[in-house]
Amino acid sequence: MVFETLTVVIEEDIGKLTLNQPDKLNPLGTNTLQEIIDATAWFDEQKVPVVIISSRGRAFSAGFDLREFTNPNQGGKNGAALGKQMADAIENMNAVAIAAVHGHCIGGGVVLVGACDLRIAATNTSFSIPEIDLGIPLAWGGIPRLVREIGPAMTRELVMTCRPFTAEEAKSIGFINRIVDIAELEQEALDMAASISQRPQSVIQTTKRQVQSAAEDLASTQNEWIGEILIDAAGQNKEARLSAQKYLEGRKSS
Repeated sequence: MVFETLTVVIEEDIGKLTLNQPDKLNPLGTNTLQEIIDATAWFDEQKVPVVIISSRGRAFSAGFDLREFTNPNQGGKNGAALGKQMADAIENMNAVAIAAVHGHCIGGGVVLVGACDLRIAATNTSFSIPEIDLGIPLAWGGIPRLVREIGPAMTRELVMTCRPFTAEEAKSIGFINRIVDIAELEQEALDMAASISQRPQSVIQTTKRQVQSAAEDLASTQNEWIGEILIDAAGQNKEARLSAQKYLEGRKSS
């Protein structure tokens, strides 16, 4: 398949999905969200056992493309629905999804990582969830996924304060599995992928579905429709759009 914003390949029976807009800090615009959904379907067709999700450049992802949010004419109104579909597609993909994260991982990028089965972060990773500063809720099923992984109290703190948190803190609260030096990130992900792909896949699949079912019982993502409604409303709200524009300008100058 041909993708505009991703690199999607299979090497030695391991799938690789790489966010590939490094000059823009790998934003998750509507085109990218749809391409991730399409890529997961393609990986299922190819029956790969493991997919590594990573990115090029100095950031894993800047999150949802704020240019679309601040200008509704660019198609951003579909971002809420597509974002949830993207996260669900990653989670429901037959392959085990391994996130290999480095640099800045912001907002929707955190949701993407949270939808993966396993997560490895480089020591230089900085996570943040700035949605409230933008006047919008964290949607895409992000709240229930965070509650599953780090609990209600830490979810409230990180989402309500919008403060950044390091790879070390992310590991201490249970959001990621391993921390490695940036130079070792790719190999660590490959080694983990190889370890999984060499084991009986029927049992790997059973285990993935067992954990997924238990996680859904803890905090279901099935009723996350309210986030879509609130984000669509924020997109029409002048104050929210100005907040997003201010945040975008501040990021450009930093």
